[in-house]
Amino acid sequence: MSGETAQAPAQDPRAAAGSPAYRRALIALFCAGLATFAQMYSPQGILPDLAREFGVSAGTSSWAVGATTIGVAIGVIPWALVSDRFGRIPAMRVAMVLALAIGLVAPVIPEFPAFAVVRCVEGLALAGLPAIAVTAIAETVRPEALGPAVGTYVAGTTIGGLLGRIIAGTVAQELGWRWGMGAVAVIAAAATIVFLARIPRPALPARRGERALPAIRDNLARPGVVVLILQAFLLMGGFVAAYNYLAFRLQEPPFQLSLGQVSWLFLAYLAGAAASRWVWSLTRRIPPTITLLVCAGIMIAGLTLTLLPSLPWVIIGLVLFTGAFFAAHTIASGLIERRAGAGRTLAPPLYTLAYYAGSSLLGWLGGVAFAAAGWPGTAVFVGCAVLIAAAASLGFALANGGPRLADAPRA
Repeated sequence: MSGETAQAPAQDPRAAAGSPAYRRALIALFCAGLATFAQMYSPQGILPDLAREFGVSAGTSSWAVGATTIGVAIGVIPWALVSDRFGRIPAMRVAMVLALAIGLVAPVIPEFPAFAVVRCVEGLALAGLPAIAVTAIAETVRPEALGPAVGTYVAGTTIGGLLGRIIAGTVAQELGWRWGMGAVAVIAAAATIVFLARIPRPALPARRGERALPAIRDNLARPGVVVLILQAFLLMGGFVAAYNYLAFRLQEPPFQLSLGQVSWLFLAYLAGAAASRWVWSLTRRIPPTITLLVCAGIMIAGLTLTLLPSLPWVIIGLVLFTGAFFAAHTIASGLIERRAGAGRTLAPPLYTLAYYAGSSLLGWLGGVAFAAAGWPGTAVFVGCAVLIAAAASLGFALANGGPRLADAPRA
């Protein structure tokens, strides 16, 4: 038995940590995450400009992001099934090229309803990456290298979200929001080319997935998977709501920042990139569930600091909130396959569906809270979402041996 275990790694065709194929895969997946999330979130830093130009409310303007994430939510399961049929890497290539073509068209759309529709279609194409990426990583690198590899991909999504927001906001201040989004599309094109050139050939053959409905039922019958799906919905929804409406708050007294100045606050995303890479090493000493609960506590603390009428404290709070969110997301992304069963292929897409459904729905409801009670209303709304997610995670752990044993690797 031990001899078989010792020989298994040598027979594994997937890339070992540190190998040339492993490095190529990480570079390619980092660039894929960057390109996808730069396009997805580029309007978030320019929502006040969109609201003014199109003559819509703050809440309505959020659909520039929300329509895209609805498209992603709708598209993740179809893309997962396509990848089962044709392979992960070919499906990702097609998705990224389609998304880039649509992203180049979106900035020239003249009316907001049509703009939102095009952004939704762009989301359908963009869904090909988050629907497939974690499964593709698991089929490209060996199991012992999976955690850091997922962290690298999440770091790419984080940097992409950061660049999309900062570049769009900075260029928009000088040339208008259309040029801002166009500039982001050019950056995404460069990252897409790197992905297409560097991604290794699939290490494993295309695997026929489970039938969709039985696989979905299997996952939804597993409390551990359901808790992660709920966490994705609540934490991502709260995160997007916070970033959507903080831009409006910081343009009001006592801050009165310009759109360009507000966009630079998205540098807080660097904390998310760092946390994504670092957090899995933490789980060697602290169990994943405990790490998730600590992350929720830090998110609440950071959110509380943003209520202070002091820009330095708002920045500190935003950094804490952002880093803790991405750390929690990275842990959950790594746990979803561990908790899945026969429907393993569709577990990450279900997580992703909830992630972007939360982004769309709670991102908009955060605007309702903002209209009713300003930034404190949005902060309370987001805080409640985080607390519910933490309570669900703790409840699952207590029902499965406690926080230290709930997600212990199976022998």
